[in-house]
Amino acid sequence: MKKILIPTDFSDYADIAIEVGAQIAKKTNSEIVLIHMLELPTHMNDAISNETSIPEIMLFKRKADETLADIKNRPYLAGIKITEVVRLDGAYTGINNYTKQNNDIDLIIMGSHGATGINEIFVGSNTEKVVRQSEIPVLVIKNKAEDFKATTIVFASDFSNEIKKPFKKVLEFTKLFEAKLKLVMICTPNSFKSTSVARKIVNEFISEFDMPEFSFDIYNENNIEKGIINYSKENNGDIISFCTHGRTALNHFFSGSISEDLVNHSAKPVLTFRI
Repeated sequence: MKKILIPTDFSDYADIAIEVGAQIAKKTNSEIVLIHMLELPTHMNDAISNETSIPEIMLFKRKADETLADIKNRPYLAGIKITEVVRLDGAYTGINNYTKQNNDIDLIIMGSHGATGINEIFVGSNTEKVVRQSEIPVLVIKNKAEDFKATTIVFASDFSNEIKKPFKKVLEFTKLFEAKLKLVMICTPNSFKSTSVARKIVNEFISEFDMPEFSFDIYNENNIEKGIINYSKENNGDIISFCTHGRTALNHFFSGSISEDLVNHSAKPVLTFRI
């Protein structure tokens, strides 16, 4: 891993992501790109031209540059190569545009409030859009972790053929973190599979890969979101990971708003990979 992108709005939640990012960067000898989206208040726009004056823009940018420079000098970032970026753009569109223009980003780390969903750094549907549409794996951090661990990664899936391509990245991150991989298929009343059928699906799926240390379980629950969260708690998962679909939230296994619900409701870090 070479570069980690960490968006920041200078909130406490963004700082949590930066601290975890620093730990990962030191472990992987990676560069960190700190990016701040300068979303100017609409009330500052000129009533006739609907444009913000250049002096005001420069003032906000200068303040953002100064804040990023202060962050760069924090002790826990010592020894890490840091690049600071300020862009005049929206939260979601700015991140998406930057990663498309810079194809050497390997991971995006976002800070969030674990109890009520994304707070301060991303508002409304921005987080769901980033998680859903980012071509880059996204790690959402919920809580401060002075000693960030990823010894056990829970990967929930239906293990269909469309998962095979992003699953290669799942394995790359598992090996990078030197983690144990726990594969799980959540069975609900609407997606029931017998144990024998589920094991056959998974065995055929993993036969194509050079697997690290792993285990496989079937977990029964009323809905998929609750199943993933409860399984992860019961099995001491450090990170919950799954694959997202770029068109409609998640694939047919994770339908509706499961991706957003997991990002918002899980207290554990969530790592997503796009199909």
